[in-house]
Amino acid sequence: MTLTRPATPRKWSGFEELHALQRERIGTTLRQAANSPFYRDRFRLQEGGTMPGGLADVPVTTKDDLRAAYPFGMLAVPRERVATYHESSGSSGRATSSFCTEDDWVDIGERFNRMPAGIGAADTLLVRIPYAMVLAGHIGHFGARAKGATVVPADSRSFATPYARVVRLLHDLGVTLTWSNPTEPLIWAAAARAAGLDPRADFPRLRALLVCGEPLSEARRERLGELWGASVIEDYGATEVGPLASACRFGRRHFYADRVVPEILDPATGEITPDGTGDLVITPLYREAMPLLRYNLEDHVHLSHEPCACGNWLPVIRLAGRASQAFAVAGRRVSQVQVEELVFRLPAAYGVLFWRARAEARRLVVEVEAEDAYAADTRAELSGAVRAELGVDCAVTVVPPGTLMPCEVLSAPGDVLKPRSLFGPDEDWSRGLLYY
Repeated sequence: MTLTRPATPRKWSGFEELHALQRERIGTTLRQAANSPFYRDRFRLQEGGTMPGGLADVPVTTKDDLRAAYPFGMLAVPRERVATYHESSGSSGRATSSFCTEDDWVDIGERFNRMPAGIGAADTLLVRIPYAMVLAGHIGHFGARAKGATVVPADSRSFATPYARVVRLLHDLGVTLTWSNPTEPLIWAAAARAAGLDPRADFPRLRALLVCGEPLSEARRERLGELWGASVIEDYGATEVGPLASACRFGRRHFYADRVVPEILDPATGEITPDGTGDLVITPLYREAMPLLRYNLEDHVHLSHEPCACGNWLPVIRLAGRASQAFAVAGRRVSQVQVEELVFRLPAAYGVLFWRARAEARRLVVEVEAEDAYAADTRAELSGAVRAELGVDCAVTVVPPGTLMPCEVLSAPGDVLKPRSLFGPDEDWSRGLLYY
């Protein structure tokens, strides 16, 4: 499989040039997919069947298909060519497998570095995403190293890096970039204040927060930027394929359609179109180890092919979230992003960082941390905004800071012990045998 990729990034002269590249690569992608047991069975190749000549005749690949193909049904290269093996978190069901060759990693790293952060050798990137089996932490690590940057692997699921230590690393190492979900920088801000530091003033080298993995409202994006005095750059991607899109300087998120073909599936009719609104279906064009044909990410999006003032001819994608992230309240669908937008529109002086909500049959119940002096204003303004903009009744409870995010979590030094079997007379030996 020849992996000659287009320049990164590139300003296309028009959509026709982009689509010509896609048509050229689809044939190679189909041939590579024929090497996997899953697609051999799907197209009955062992019984004399043939692969389709284009995507129009390819059925959608689903997450259930990937689960059923566990562990090696999607693998399209010899085992000795696999560089890394990954699994999804399994939070929405049985985990799915993902494989990468060395060339796959080059493609993934290049797409990561399309984010307008300008990562270079002078940067120090703190990676605060789970490493382990999930792909995302490794993406930031590999992409930054490819540009010569220093990487600080502050895995968010490790007992070795509690929040107090993360703040120390950010401060003492002069970290310039971070790679995390959007909630992490909110917690760092609270942990920095608990340590007597000002997030905006005491971390002068931090220039951008690179975030992924969660829905992010515009109001929360602005609040993060205000807190840290840094740019907030959002990556859109998927566990199975890595980065898929990032925003240009005009705030429009361009989909990397020169690397991954996007299509739109109407879940009601099953019709697939080149753009429009519906479920995002993708076909990676440079995937060796695990080709995917018309894979349904189950993300509800709007995709449009329209020129952008930045000069980029890659299509624009807008994310609407997943159906599972919205709930019915009094006959209306209410999503997390909608509520989050209203929470973070509250004035920064109110001190709101952490909140939670529960969708009940007839009303929305919200708890939010705020300073005592602004409790009444927070309650009145947020409940009023929910009623006015979402059209549902809302009960807001204001709780003191430290209720939803305990202070001890922000300042605890961590409890990292290596297994031991010999102890002194005054030591608690019940804490030493940490074999589990």
